[in-house]
Amino acid sequence: MQQGAKVAVCGRNAQHLSTLQQEVNHANLLTIQADVSVESDCKAFIDQTVKHFGGLDVLINNAGISMRALFQEVDLDVLRKCMDINFWGTVYCSKFALPHLLKSKGSIAGISSIAGYKGLPCRTGYSASKFAMQGFLEALRIELLHQQVNVLWVSPGFVASNIRNTALNALGNAQKETPLDEKNLMSAEECASHILKAIEKRKRTLVMTAQGKLTVWMNKFFPSFVDQQVYKHFANEPDSPLK
Repeated sequence: MQQGAKVAVCGRNAQHLSTLQQEVNHANLLTIQADVSVESDCKAFIDQTVKHFGGLDVLINNAGISMRALFQEVDLDVLRKCMDINFWGTVYCSKFALPHLLKSKGSIAGISSIAGYKGLPCRTGYSASKFAMQGFLEALRIELLHQQVNVLWVSPGFVASNIRNTALNALGNAQKETPLDEKNLMSAEECASHILKAIEKRKRTLVMTAQGKLTVWMNKFFPSFVDQQVYKHFANEPDSPLK
């Protein structure tokens, strides 16, 4: 909004949305209560946004949830929830936004993860949802190649955020703690700045952090070696399910 953008944000928690609206207190911010795992909520979100602002130029699919549990121990509803939010939320919002983006020759961005390039242990549902998201966005990008709608998927690597605190455990409950030292990670503000620049330049992909770029590159040529390194990395996490 500092650059004149009109921004619509959706979320499930009405109180958090109300707090955001009060803190920002700007006419160019619209907050709408919606659950992206619900198709009708996604349609309502897009419809209300277009009605309020008169059009749509950019869709950023940023809603996401993670999980942390061994597959042999996890409740299958945990995987379904990851797919419903991370994958189907992207599909629903993109479906309803696309007619408006075709008019504006705009952009669709999906906030994925390095887990969309490399399967991560104890994150089977999360990795599956991000692989699915990237496959969907890549196919959509090619469909729209000559219709001047850009499609971008972003893999931020580890960013300081609440996603690890809300990650689901084997029973589907939020783990309420993070296994990482969040203060040493990229800030959400820095991450958002990189995403904004990538959207402005209409990039195809954006992989952030040196660790993320190295993982993606090495996995193309040395996948077995990367398997071992990824296992060691996650086995060394505090209270790792791999131990």
